[in-house]
Amino acid sequence: MNTSETTLAQDEPTDVQRSQFRSRDERIAAGKALRGRLLRKAHADWTPSRDRRDPIDILEESNRGRLPQLIPIRYGRMLRSPFTFLRGSAGLMASDLAATPNSGIRVQACGDCHLLNFGLFATPERNLIFDINDFDETLPAPWEWDVKRLAVSFVVAAFDNRHSKEDARAAAVGCVRAYRDHLRDDSKKSPLDVWYEHLDAQTLIETAPDAEAKKVREDMAAQAQRRIGEYLFPKISAPVGGQQRLVDQPPLLYHLLETDMEERFREGLAEYRRSLPDDRRVLFDRYRLCDFAAKVVGIGSVGTRCMVGLFFSAEGHPLLLQFKEANASVLAPYAGPSVYENQGQRIVEGQRLMQASSDIFLGWTHGRLGYHFFGRQLRDMKLSAPIEGSPPKMLNNYAKLCGLTLARAHAKSGDAALISGYLGKTDTFDEAIGDFALAYADQNERDHAALVAAVKAGRVEALVEENL
Repeated sequence: MNTSETTLAQDEPTDVQRSQFRSRDERIAAGKALRGRLLRKAHADWTPSRDRRDPIDILEESNRGRLPQLIPIRYGRMLRSPFTFLRGSAGLMASDLAATPNSGIRVQACGDCHLLNFGLFATPERNLIFDINDFDETLPAPWEWDVKRLAVSFVVAAFDNRHSKEDARAAAVGCVRAYRDHLRDDSKKSPLDVWYEHLDAQTLIETAPDAEAKKVREDMAAQAQRRIGEYLFPKISAPVGGQQRLVDQPPLLYHLLETDMEERFREGLAEYRRSLPDDRRVLFDRYRLCDFAAKVVGIGSVGTRCMVGLFFSAEGHPLLLQFKEANASVLAPYAGPSVYENQGQRIVEGQRLMQASSDIFLGWTHGRLGYHFFGRQLRDMKLSAPIEGSPPKMLNNYAKLCGLTLARAHAKSGDAALISGYLGKTDTFDEAIGDFALAYADQNERDHAALVAAVKAGRVEALVEENL
C-alpha cells in the first residue's frame, strides 16, 4: 500500500479530507451507497481460510526482537485463559481481521481495541476521564477492525465469567449499538464539539444506569485518585547510600548491569526531551534523574524493552516516567507502514489524535542500539474496570460505555457521517457483529488450546507466575 494512504495528516488528501466540505446529508448518502458494495450482514461471517497460518507460528514470529528471557513470562500470562490469550495475541487477530470485509473507510485505529484498554486516567488539569488508554498498535486502518476486536473481547470476557452465550452476544451487540448511536450523534456536531468531547468521572457516576453501577463507578474513581506516582514510588523504591533507588523485584523490575547503560539512558532522555513541546521541557527540566530500571508490563508487551525512570525535583518531589519500546504496529502488514520513522512518535501522535486528553509527558526517543521508545507518566491515575466476576448486567453496561467511547475516538479522525450512513439506523450491523464475535470467540478458544498444547509438547516455554 502506498505510504501516502496510511496517515490522516498528510499532503495527499484522505477520504475524510476529500469529503469534509460536502454536506452531512451527502456524506450520509455516500455511506449508505457503500452497502451496495458490502452488505452489513456480510460482517457476520468468520470462517478461517484453509491457508490460515498456524497461530503458534504467528506468536513465535511476534517474539522477534523481544528479550528472550522474558518470552516465557509472556506465554505464561497468555496461558491463564482464553481472555488473557486474546489480550496477548493482537498480531494474530490483526492477521485474521485483514481477511474480513471492510467498507474501505479508514480512521486512526487503536489496533489493540479490547475492553481492558479502556479506563480512567488523569488529564493535565488533574480531572479523571474515561477513554481508550493503550495505543501501542495505533495506525490508520479500517474502522471495523477496532469494532470487531472490541466486540470479541466482550464475548470472550463473558465466557471467562461463565455467562451464557445469549448474555455474551448481548454484550457485544450492546457495545456495537452504542458505537453506532454515538457516532451518528457525533456526525451532527461541529468538529470543535467532537474535539472537546470527553467523559469525565463525575458524568460517568451521574449517568450510571442503576445504584449498583453507580457504586462501582464511585469506587473506581476513588481508587484511580490514589494511583499516582507519589503513591506508588514508596512501594517500588527505598533509600540506598543516601539516595532513593528503585528496588529490584526480579524478573519484573530489575537494574541492568551493562557498563554503558546509564550513558545510553541519558542519551535517550536527551532525545526524549527534544520531542516534548517547549512548555513541557521547562517542566521536565525541573526534575533530575535519580535511578532507572527495566520493567515487565502487560501481556502482549512482555519481552519488549521497558524502562522506568525515577526523578526528583530540588525539593524531593518524585516523578515516575515509563519508556516503552515501540515496534511497528501489528496492523502495518495489512494497513500499510506508518509515515513516522520513529515508532514511538507513531504511538504518541495516534494517542493524541484518538484521546480526548493526553499525558503531558508524552514523547518519544531513539536508543543508541536502534530501538524506538515512547515515554509517559507511570500510573497517572490509570485504572481499568474490574471485569473478572462481573455479572452480565454490569458487563453489558460497560460494553455500551466502551462502544460510545470508541465512536468518539473514531469521530475525531474519521468521517462520522460517512460511517453512520453505512451503519444506518437499524440494528443490522450490530447483530452481524454479535454473530461474528461469537464465531471468533470460538476461534480464539481453539487458538488458546493450541498454545496450551504447544507448551505441553515443549514447542514453546511458558513461565506461570504466582499471584499474578
